[in-house]
Amino acid sequence: MGSKVYFEKVASQWDTMRKGFFSEAVREKACDMAAVKEGQLAADIGAGTGFVTEGLLQRGLKVIAVDQSPEMLEKMRQKFKDFDVVDYRLGEAENLPIDNDSVDYAMANMYLHHVEDPLAAIKEMVRILKPGGKLVITDLDEHNHEFLRVEQQDRWLGFKREDVEQWFLTAGLKNVVVDCAGGNCCSASSCGCDSASISIFAAYGEK
Repeated sequence: MGSKVYFEKVASQWDTMRKGFFSEAVREKACDMAAVKEGQLAADIGAGTGFVTEGLLQRGLKVIAVDQSPEMLEKMRQKFKDFDVVDYRLGEAENLPIDNDSVDYAMANMYLHHVEDPLAAIKEMVRILKPGGKLVITDLDEHNHEFLRVEQQDRWLGFKREDVEQWFLTAGLKNVVVDCAGGNCCSASSCGCDSASISIFAAYGEK
């Protein structure tokens, strides 16, 4: 089972599952780091059912929400049906359906550990940023919980913060900061024989 199939399978339960994984403090940290401004345009990459999008809407932004799962995007449409400032787009990490230099912010929460090539995914997010635009990625610190690779289709068991910092710099970003996002991501294996409580980082850079 690949990540696309996995997320299609859990789309209807994802909001409940997510609440057990991590709190709203993660998206608040991302929005604060980027100093998001009302009326500007943000891309939520790997949007899922709209965890980050919800935070952006609460702050008055317009959002392009990109995900590889039609089921996840449909859940988002239902959730935000009263908002006319969300543009839903089906897309993959290495080929985002967004024009060059077109968004003020790009954000990706718990997305990077599902992509095949993290640096390529970061470069693609930088591509869509306007000059001066800001990228914020929130994800897992490096860990050794193999059950997440098997049960939740994680490609990567988190990341070293110094690697993420170097990828941001390689992608051409400046004023790069990698910091604690606040709180841990918690999960238990289906057999009940393993559990994880993994710290979350927030990485920031400007184009």
